[in-house]
Amino acid sequence: MSWLFLFLGVAAEAISHVALKETDGFTKPLPSLLVLLGHLGAFMFLGQAMKNMPIGIVHALWAGLAIITVTLLSTVIYRQHLDLTTWFGMAFVAVGVAIINLSQGHAH
Repeated sequence: MSWLFLFLGVAAEAISHVALKETDGFTKPLPSLLVLLGHLGAFMFLGQAMKNMPIGIVHALWAGLAIITVTLLSTVIYRQHLDLTTWFGMAFVAVGVAIINLSQGHAH
């Protein structure tokens, strides 16, 4: 169940960050509310994930997966062009997340 909460936290954070662009400096109420609720939801989900997983692992996975998710969403939603170097960086993040997940240093 911790993994589900972790992924929900990543999703909430990523949606919140992508919506941040639409707030226009927090002058638009609906996107601003989405940002605030997304961050609140992310922390609530992460708090649940941390009940059964080490804090460092949850935070590392959350940060890495959120970076990848925000990048992919911004590519689709805002049609932001990313160069090959950026995609290599994303691949390194994904490999790092996989290594953390496969490590024997944390409980599932």
